[in-house]
Amino acid sequence: MTADVSARPLWRGRALAVLGILLCAFSLRSAVASLSPLIDHIAADFTLSSTVLGLIGTAPPVCFALFGLATPLLERRLGLERVTVIALTAIAAGLVLRGFSVDAVTLLLATALIFAGVGMGNILLPPLVKKHFPDRLGVMMTLYTTSMSLSTFLPPLVAVPVADAASWRLSLGMWGVFAIAGVIPWIIMLVRDRTAAATASALPVMRQPADPEIDPATLSTGPIAVAPTSSRIFGRLARLPLAWALAIVFGTSSTMAYVSFAWLPSIVTDLTGVSAATAGLLLSLFAFMGLPSSLLVPVLVVRFQATRPLFLVSAVSGIVGIVGLLLWPGPVLVWLWITLFGIVGAMFPLALVLISIRARTPESAVALSSFVQSAGYVMAAAFPFAVGILHDATDAWTAPLLVIIAVLVLSIPFGIVAGRRRTVEDEWELRHGRW
Repeated sequence: MTADVSARPLWRGRALAVLGILLCAFSLRSAVASLSPLIDHIAADFTLSSTVLGLIGTAPPVCFALFGLATPLLERRLGLERVTVIALTAIAAGLVLRGFSVDAVTLLLATALIFAGVGMGNILLPPLVKKHFPDRLGVMMTLYTTSMSLSTFLPPLVAVPVADAASWRLSLGMWGVFAIAGVIPWIIMLVRDRTAAATASALPVMRQPADPEIDPATLSTGPIAVAPTSSRIFGRLARLPLAWALAIVFGTSSTMAYVSFAWLPSIVTDLTGVSAATAGLLLSLFAFMGLPSSLLVPVLVVRFQATRPLFLVSAVSGIVGIVGLLLWPGPVLVWLWITLFGIVGAMFPLALVLISIRARTPESAVALSSFVQSAGYVMAAAFPFAVGILHDATDAWTAPLLVIIAVLVLSIPFGIVAGRRRTVEDEWELRHGRW
């Protein structure tokens, strides 16, 4: 989908938006990835039951789904930028409070606050990019998905050394600095735009000449009034195969991620006999494979419309990786299988880019982002538990891995539908008339 506006330098008049988006993106993943490496350190101070750990493990997709549905209502009243400030403030407060946890309950409550903010931020980022960078979608999606990839594998690398050198509380709380820093650009933009609006309203008679240095799209930080998100739009999206296809693509990506972070170390340890330390490195390899994808996928989609080939490559690679683990497990070949399976991570930046380009306007992108991510996270919340139940019932990993393969195979038709080169508005108009 080609932007309707002429391209201009990325930083020109938009430096604050660039910083705000990148810091927000970094905070979304670092908030999730910074806890699991420190469970043993935390358990040394107070008891963490398996029930609490299970709730913490399933909290991200559940909170993401719930607050993904609530975010458009807030955006309708407050605007994208104000809700972004609320989301980042919740993340920062939760991260700091998590560092002061005194028992399992306070740890769980602080974690829920973090994921509430992350759930809102997940929905807001694609429409923020579409609103502020309609002429640089590929570049900005590359930058922000790369920021998310960096914040996925960086916290596990430094969490334990910081906890050993200082404390687990500092190791958990320090990531709040990025969320706090992410609030600042949006507040500055809101204050600046309110001042500009007040100045303009004080001169109602004088007609001011247009300033070529100012892009009007960057000045509208209040609620979107053109076509506000509503239950009517959600109802329309629920009737569109394209919207459901995007939700399945996103849900498949999230399912692979959360199943892997929950069970991949146990799977490779049991099947290949590697040590726990090696299993941790293999999990990091899986996460690292998302970095090249985040660099390449947005550009390939926006410039070359390579949606279907990218989806097929990621799905088939994931299937081959799991089949390899089942049929030819071994301490050497496992590195190849996890590398191949990690390519499935390309679905995540692919889904995010599609949310931006499969809607005509930022307000439609908010609705589509909420619909796709909420439905996708509901799907993702079910499978980590299902994998655990199947493993307990069969005392083996064959059935759980076959389920993962089935999810990838069944997602392929939806990936093909998601590759249609039209927006949700286009599809609605083809089927039902005027949007």
